Amino acid sequence: MRKWNWREGQRPHTRQGAGQRRGWHRGNRQQWYERDDAGPSHRPSQKHHANQPASHSSSSLPSSSSSNASSAAPELPGFYFDPEKNRYFRLLPGHNNCNPLTREQLQQKEREKERNKMLAEDEKTRKKAPRRGLNTSLLLQKRHLGVLPEHSYCRLVHEVKVSEMRRHKLEIQSTDNSISNTDNFRLIVGDSACERVFTVNDVSHGGCKYGIMNFSSSSKGSLSVEMCDNLYFTNRKVNSICWASVNYPDSHVLLCLVGVADTPGCVSLLPASLFSNSNPDQPGMLCSFKISSAWSCAWCLNPQFDKTFSTGLSRRVIVKDAETGRTQTYSVGSDVLAQQFALRVPVLFNGCRSGEIFSIDLRQRGRRDHSWKASRFHQESAITSVRVLQDENYLLAADMLGQIKLWDVRGTKPVQEYKGHHNEHAYLPIHVNECEGLLLAVGQDCYTRLWSLKDGHLLRTIPSPHPAANDLIPSVVFSSNLGGSRGLPGLLMAVKHDLYYFPYNTDYQE
Repeated sequence: MRKWNWREGQRPHTRQGAGQRRGWHRGNRQQWYERDDAGPSHRPSQKHHANQPASHSSSSLPSSSSSNASSAAPELPGFYFDPEKNRYFRLLPGHNNCNPLTREQLQQKEREKERNKMLAEDEKTRKKAPRRGLNTSLLLQKRHLGVLPEHSYCRLVHEVKVSEMRRHKLEIQSTDNSISNTDNFRLIVGDSACERVFTVNDVSHGGCKYGIMNFSSSSKGSLSVEMCDNLYFTNRKVNSICWASVNYPDSHVLLCLVGVADTPGCVSLLPASLFSNSNPDQPGMLCSFKISSAWSCAWCLNPQFDKTFSTGLSRRVIVKDAETGRTQTYSVGSDVLAQQFALRVPVLFNGCRSGEIFSIDLRQRGRRDHSWKASRFHQESAITSVRVLQDENYLLAADMLGQIKLWDVRGTKPVQEYKGHHNEHAYLPIHVNECEGLLLAVGQDCYTRLWSLKDGHLLRTIPSPHPAANDLIPSVVFSSNLGGSRGLPGLLMAVKHDLYYFPYNTDYQE
């Protein structure tokens, strides 16, 4: 008796019933069956003797039915179907002692296959347009005809440029050539001019090291990177970083260090000149504040509070004047994981583990109850990053469900959502470039995604050059002027111990 083959879609013998219709072909008296339900019709072979089983040929089946069947193999508990080898394998550990299979390994294999496919697509000179029918020549034609406003033209041109960016590896120069960078990048943060990038690297024996990379662009259109002379090591973990303007713009760096064992945590304010021996200037103010277990930090650039910084801790917010030491503490109901100050008014926006987002007006110091919360609204999960736009009535917030929303602070309601971001439990920042209308975020799946800030359209997904891992999530900086006012536009990506540059210019010379 012949066994049932799932690829043929049905059993060879199907009993005639109410759900079938029998008919006869007048030419060769060949019977055929047609099911009234979802299955496609097929023709078995000619009528056989009662003692002979009817056999089906694969060529008699429609090609579409065969391809659909092969792509829809039945899922059997404890087994995995490999379409390449056309067979099932057990998933139970111990059965295949030489090569045990788990569902996590199989999913990782599929993800790695997809990543390599996307890397191959990125190497092509002609890439898929971010929007249908969008190209530079068409935009220029519409601009000359006057049907496309100037601001829309600039925004759409940037979208086209983003889709054409290609990866180039940068060589990091150092005055001490004996030191090779073999420690993995953990975080990079650029200053306001993107001439310098503060870096944090994990050290193999524990702890981390941090320093500053200087960027410069040449007249030929190439980007060069030089690591600073002095690198500082610590056995503590760096939780958060921001640039601080104490003596002049971006003169210092504010670090949140988490305590380890007998070493307590602190918040350090370090002058940027401390990292270079060639700088003749005095290091400037160097402070360490006894603030332990800080999750986040932010520096205020408003002239009324230009020496003020904040730290987000467990169930409280501390606002401190770096010169006078004056401190204001606000008690909250959850850990504060993300912070940023507005520029025009001295208002601090905070994102909590509970999903709450609230603001503090520094001009209202005397209030004891929670009425000092100028505005408050919620997302569904822990907030990992907040960014205030130039129009300070709008704020971007990302959470640990992978949701990125644009909020109207006045009406405390979301007005735009950016879909596709992936995050489950990682502390991941988001980046905004309003001049070019772009939003960037690196997901826990190690993909860098770029959206249109205006309408939330996903413009590009960039895979990591290295296999995805929770400890190898890329850190990025995007700027219109990498290397200063006459610098180059593009994306800077640090992953593992490598540094990559994605320029706008397709003719970039390394």
